[in-house]
Amino acid sequence: MILTWLIAEIFAGGILAWIAGRWSRFWPRVISLVTLSVHMVILIVLWVRYFGPVGYVAKGPWVIEVSYSWIPQLGISYHLSMDGLSMLLIVLTNFLGIMAVACSWNAIQERVGFFHFNLLWIVASIMGVFLATDLFLFYFFWEMMLVPLYFLIGFWGYENRTYASIKFFIFTQAGGLLMLLAILGLYFVHGRATGVYTFDYNELLGTPMSESTARWLMLGFFAAFAVKLQVVPLHTWLPDAHTQAPTAGSVDLAGLVLKVGAYGMIRFLVPLFPEAALDFSDVAMGLAVAGILYGAVMAFAQTDIKRLVAYTSISHMGFVLLGIFAWNELALEGAVMIMLAHAITTGALFILVGDLNDRIHTRDMGRMGGLWQTAPRMGGVALFFAVASLGLPGLGNFVGEFLVVLGTYQANTTMAVVATLGLILSVVYSLWMIQVAFLGPNHVGWKLPDMNLREGAIMATMIAVVLWFGLYPQSILATARQSITNLQQIVATTRPEEKTQAPVDPLNVVLPEEWEAP
Repeated sequence: MILTWLIAEIFAGGILAWIAGRWSRFWPRVISLVTLSVHMVILIVLWVRYFGPVGYVAKGPWVIEVSYSWIPQLGISYHLSMDGLSMLLIVLTNFLGIMAVACSWNAIQERVGFFHFNLLWIVASIMGVFLATDLFLFYFFWEMMLVPLYFLIGFWGYENRTYASIKFFIFTQAGGLLMLLAILGLYFVHGRATGVYTFDYNELLGTPMSESTARWLMLGFFAAFAVKLQVVPLHTWLPDAHTQAPTAGSVDLAGLVLKVGAYGMIRFLVPLFPEAALDFSDVAMGLAVAGILYGAVMAFAQTDIKRLVAYTSISHMGFVLLGIFAWNELALEGAVMIMLAHAITTGALFILVGDLNDRIHTRDMGRMGGLWQTAPRMGGVALFFAVASLGLPGLGNFVGEFLVVLGTYQANTTMAVVATLGLILSVVYSLWMIQVAFLGPNHVGWKLPDMNLREGAIMATMIAVVLWFGLYPQSILATARQSITNLQQIVATTRPEEKTQAPVDPLNVVLPEEWEAP
């Protein structure tokens, strides 16, 4: 029941905040913050209990599991499961939910109760995505998170919010419908092959099907996950959504929504269609490298600082896609680390940009300059997260990118070498952003207040998390490792042997006859 409570408590807090908003602007904020804080304490206790140094030893792939028959006539069940991977992601979801409430404390003055209801609705829906192991339930939560995100952008966004919210909804809804068709296809293929019609993830693993059927079904899942992961060329909704969304919406989009696409690929796409995913890996890795380079170049071309940060996400998520389709332990661990570190780093940058916009009422870097002199604490924090984003050793992003490149090198040397160009370009756009916005001449004569106590507390917390990821990554990797091992074993048992290349023994190489000495 604890997994059901993890979702239901957030929904209940959101409804209570909405009700309280009819009489007060203050109490919805307090209710949301208290709800998420209590929830975080529960999650930390679960993390220590199940994944701590002397934690519980699971007898199967899941440490906590709940399953009830929901619609037995159709093989639909209420099935929630948690392992190390989902544990990390629901903790991240809750943490960024707290940061989103805190950064919106004074920024949102209209429909405050409804705003916090939508914010907690997003958090609860995304937790459902990370816990659902029935594909119908997974799709239910997947679609559920679209509505509050649409409201968040459409009601509290900037001048072009209507266009951005509709574009976001169309892209994500189209991808979701393709995934629904793929889920139904897998449901009927499994039923005809085994006589059991079910949406249960564990039952659908290893479903016998032809290569062409697996390929088409895999592409349906890939389309939905790629839209969320902003894979080029399905990324065009994201810069507009980020630019027009309120700060809390940008934090949720960058920190959480993008991660559900990566999670779907790791949890569902590759394990359900291992052979098709293996055949598609070169294409996927090519798209990943294209996204890494494209996002970095486009970031450097922006004059809107918020749009610049949005394009950096495209580049970083390219490394995640690269690690997923390299599909070895190092690359997958790196992909998980990037998912977590990017969420904190980019989320902090969006919060910083939002605070800056509230002070100077512009995001145009051409009008900025010399801000460090008048707001040194804000400049120092911006520099920290800029160098964290470019992958400075000792910070979380570096660990993830290093592992991804190392793991990709084992799978595809060419892709690994080309991807490293993105690391070089990230240095260019990150330091250029700091130079133009904070260190250049102050032509306008900006005199703005520095960070207050609330803003400083938010940034100090996020800095501490990024340092934790970089200086003690083993705590994160150890939590995710068993989940990654289980997923690799699932794929290894269902991949055909002829697709697996045996390692070459360098001491027993047979040379062609034409190479032999006379």
